[in-house]
Formats: sequence, C-alpha cells, structure tokens
Amino acid sequence: MYENRQKIALIGIGTGTPDLLTPQAEKRIRESSCLIGAGRMLQCARQIPELPRKPEFEEYRADRIVSFLETHGEYRDAAVLLSGDPGFFSGAEKLRKAFFRRPDRFETEIIPGVSTPAYLAARLGISWEDAVLASLHGTEGNFIRMVDQNSKTFLLLGGSDSGKRLLEGLREYGFGDVILYVGRRLAYPDEQILSGHPGDFREQDLDGLCAVFVINPSPCLRRGPHRRDREFIRGDVPMTKEEVRAVSIARLELEDMAVVYDVGAGTGSVSVEAALSGECIRVYAVEKVPEAVRLLQENRRKFRADGIRIIEGEAPEALRDVEPPTHVFIGGSSGRLREILQEVRRKNPQARIVINAVSLETVEEVMQAEKAGLLEQLEVTQMTVSRARQAGTHHLMTGMNPVYIFSAGGGKE
Repeated sequence: MYENRQKIALIGIGTGTPDLLTPQAEKRIRESSCLIGAGRMLQCARQIPELPRKPEFEEYRADRIVSFLETHGEYRDAAVLLSGDPGFFSGAEKLRKAFFRRPDRFETEIIPGVSTPAYLAARLGISWEDAVLASLHGTEGNFIRMVDQNSKTFLLLGGSDSGKRLLEGLREYGFGDVILYVGRRLAYPDEQILSGHPGDFREQDLDGLCAVFVINPSPCLRRGPHRRDREFIRGDVPMTKEEVRAVSIARLELEDMAVVYDVGAGTGSVSVEAALSGECIRVYAVEKVPEAVRLLQENRRKFRADGIRIIEGEAPEALRDVEPPTHVFIGGSSGRLREILQEVRRKNPQARIVINAVSLETVEEVMQAEKAGLLEQLEVTQMTVSRARQAGTHHLMTGMNPVYIFSAGGGKE
C-alpha cells in the first residue's frame, strides 16, 4: 500500500554479548544500513565476526531515534538494538508505538532476543514459568506483595538505588528467610551469580546491571483484601469496623493503577484493604494524630502493604503536593469536609468518593456538600451491624452504631 518506506528492525540482543544473539538478529544486523542504540548495544554488534563497518547513532531515547530516522531517509534498513527481549520491560514499546503511528513512513519488524529471566533461570537450573516478573528499574513499583504471595519472584534491577530499595524493603517487612539469587553482568566475562538471605548482601552487591530471583519458602496463600478487626494493631485509635470496611471498599470500585486517598486513616484498616486489592494500587494514608501514624506504620509492615504511603498532617493541606486521586475514602474530616472535597475536585473532578459518617453533624456536612455541587450522583446506604455476645448459655445480639456510607462521582453512569 505504501511504497518507499524505511524498514525498521527493533532487535533484542539478549544480555549483551554476541554469543547470545539469535541467527535472525545477527542476519538483520548484517543487512542493516545503520545501527542505532545505547553504547552497550552498539558495542555488542561491533563484536559480530566480519561485520562490515556501518554508520552508528548512539541513542536510547525513543523521540530522538524517531527524529533521527525522519531526517535520515537514506537509511532504508535501520536496526535499533535493544537489551534483552523487546517484549520484556524494553524501550521497544515506545518505539513501536511511535513507528506504528507512521505507517506511511515506517515499516516495523520486531525480532525477539534472550530475556534476562530466561538466561538467569537457565544458569540457576530452575524454571521461570511459575515466577512473577517485575522491574524496579526507574520505577517506584510495589514489590513486597509480589514476594509475599509468590514462591518465585524475578526482579529486574538497574539505576543507583533499586538494589538498595530491594534490600531495605525485604528487611523492613520481615523477609529474612527468603533466598536471593543475584545475577550481575550476566553473560559477560566478569559475570557473577551470588546467593544468600537479604542480610547477607551489601547494597553495592546489587548495583549496576543486575537481576534477582527471590525464592520465598513460605508464600502467603491468602487471597482477597479483607481482614478481620482482630488482626489489626489497634491501640486506642478508632477503627472502621470490618463489615463497614467491606461495603466501603466495594463502593470505592477500585481499579488497577488506582491512586487512593484515605483521609483520616486512623489505624490504617481501610488503607491496608485498599492496598491489598491490587499490586499496582497506590494509597496515600493521611493522618494528623501521632499515635495513629505509629499504628499506620505498624499495620503497613504487619500486612506487608507496601502500596501505602503515609502522610502525617491534616487534610486538605496535606494533600496539596500529592498526585491526583482516582478514588477517595474519607473516614474523618475534623469538620473540614467541604474544603477536602474542594481540593479533591480541583485535582480530579472525576474521582470516586466514599464517605463514612456516624454523627448527624457529618451527615449534614455531606448533604450540604451535595447541594454545593461537590458530590455528584450521590448514593446513600445506612448500615446497622449487630454481633453476637455470649450471656451465660445464651447468645444475644449487640448492635453497633449505625453508619452512613455515602458514595459519589467516578464518572460512570
């Protein structure tokens, strides 16, 4: 359909040595009119035996690579070299999207390579089909829950602090018994594979080109976010009861990649259950009482809910510099509900909001907020929960305070 397009090959070179180049990758490199990639990738290509000298453009950023090719139409068959496999935490995705948006100009081919987990698993003599895979390179991704719930976790490291974050996280959340298999500079002459418990490693052991298999001998088999009241470390801080939490979390309608505000977080019971609802959910637990902040920290550690970020302070001021929310739970507002909702709507008018109210004064605040246009499509549920208590040989039901659960927004019909 389109003639005279530039042919672009996105080539996975494996771990970075010519020995692990596939025949298809080597063939495409030989046929190319120029080579593009980071310095390490270009160095790998130069080691291919009897490879003719070719023009090179040392660059890894997608926008600059596309711009270079747009201004150098004379390179009809360009090879973009990428580490590992293009389908595994690779810069290939941004490039693929950029090239595919220009079908009139570029014809794109993706050539797979040996991925880092495949190589390290082979060196260790283990399978990786049952491993959960993640990258800590340049991200703040949550990894504690992955390690907690899986017997085998592969983590791709990189940068100056990902190894430090890994070791500090495992130690903080009590993973002293897991085994780490650390691969450094895999496939290079100075390759190292180290093993041990988190306490056996120094931060510098996980610097640079590094990948890790974390083996958990006793993964948590429990699924679902809900936890019983008795499981939380409570102190004297009020806590949303488990039955109310279950309905409130359901009303939040959490989604993957949700950003949740828990305002007036208390012991963190709602924060914990929201964070346990998905590995990619980020929860900002806002609390002004020092004792409650301490309990929040303890419960985050106990439930290994590393998706929680604790913010000590009072809303709405404490929310000013936080990323916009997709979901908001308000369990306590200290009489400032209207201001909090105004701040939420300023950040994201489509945020899904759930409010718990016990006192009639808070109910009145909510209804005034609806009249002011701060709560759209408001739904109201009242819960009255009773629990049995033993009285001699009989069991009597004891009622708890009725709770109003308000839900609004979310941009859905």
